[in-house]
Amino acid sequence: MGKYKVGVVGAVRGMHVAVYFKHFDCDLVALFDVDKERANGQAKNLSDGAVIYDTFEEFIEHDMDIVIIANDFHEHTPYAIECFKRGIHVYSECISNSTMAEGVQLIRAFEKYGKEKGVIYMLAENYMHLLHNHEIKRICDGGSLGKILYAEGEYNHAFDPNDLKFVKRLTFNPHHWRNFLPRTYYLSHSLGPIMWATGATPKKVSAFSVFNPEQAEYLPMSYVGDALGVITTQNDDGSVYRFFGWSCIGGESYTTRICGTKGQIENGRSMKDMSKIYLHYNPWDKPENVSAPDSEYIPEWNDPDEAKIKGAGHWGGDYLTPRMFMECIKYGKQPEHPFDIYSAINMSSVAILAHRSVLNGGNAYDIPDFHKEEERIKYENDHQSPFYYSDGRTPNIPCCSHPDYKPDEEKFNAFLETIGYKSGK
Repeated sequence: MGKYKVGVVGAVRGMHVAVYFKHFDCDLVALFDVDKERANGQAKNLSDGAVIYDTFEEFIEHDMDIVIIANDFHEHTPYAIECFKRGIHVYSECISNSTMAEGVQLIRAFEKYGKEKGVIYMLAENYMHLLHNHEIKRICDGGSLGKILYAEGEYNHAFDPNDLKFVKRLTFNPHHWRNFLPRTYYLSHSLGPIMWATGATPKKVSAFSVFNPEQAEYLPMSYVGDALGVITTQNDDGSVYRFFGWSCIGGESYTTRICGTKGQIENGRSMKDMSKIYLHYNPWDKPENVSAPDSEYIPEWNDPDEAKIKGAGHWGGDYLTPRMFMECIKYGKQPEHPFDIYSAINMSSVAILAHRSVLNGGNAYDIPDFHKEEERIKYENDHQSPFYYSDGRTPNIPCCSHPDYKPDEEKFNAFLETIGYKSGK
């Protein structure tokens, strides 16, 4: 066959990752974004003859084999379902569904249309593919840590609130999803790597948040006064996870830690040492081929595409994630746990129900098994959401642990003026 025809939903993040698909026998043939100026700015990165659309209804009728869904964080589900109906493979960034009802709709549509048409669906989570997470998974797969009992994941993405250009790019209107993002929702960068390394699936979740309105004053467009959400899950193998959603505490860091009965492994907690591995065994459990119970080292990629990996965004993840997806298409197999659609919905369920736990004093919630229709039925009408949607839906639950919190109106309006926000844009 000829090259794969790829369509892109989302001119910003969508096109950032789409360019890496060109390495894998793909043409970028169509782009959809509601902002014409933003979309036209990406024309140079599309293939010859590509078409730019400003409605999804027109875009989805284009002749495509693959669609990259990387529009607003909380609005992936309807687009994925339309792809399933047409037999189009789906590469979907971050959470797969923003409500429990959407999770039900997504899996039902996949089983009704997608499986029959041979659709490959992958959660395009790229932090699994950071160098340290590859090494942590390799050690876990080798079994030398013993039975895995506990794991931690932290996604602490701080940014300079005085960098107005950066802030405007991330939150460019008052109803933008980041302004209403509960601290448990953006969790795939922390939960994904520990699920990948251990193979476990969360079955019960509880969470608490840290309310810090003083810090929220530095983010005057945000209606979330929480600095972080700490999430704990009990998993199907009896292990426990402790991890963050997107947090803003201290220095920036992206860390993973896995603890077993014989040893533990983690990466460095500063950005300088992020790729460094710290591996520790009990002296009496030290593997024979290991010289000392404690070791520190920076692993090697040992990958034929190392140069391309090192040149890609997100420390190589923006290259490796499309490569994994295209291999699944080539061999006609669904992605492995936790990139598959059931794992994607499981992660989304953890995010959603963890926030409900925050709002209900840390009460634990069972995570439904979306393989089972009897568990889906319980949530088919559950549309609770903290977000505004492009179809006119508005928030029906609080986005903050303190439901009455809102940014100072005077500072809010001053910030809008500073970034040049105009109503209706």
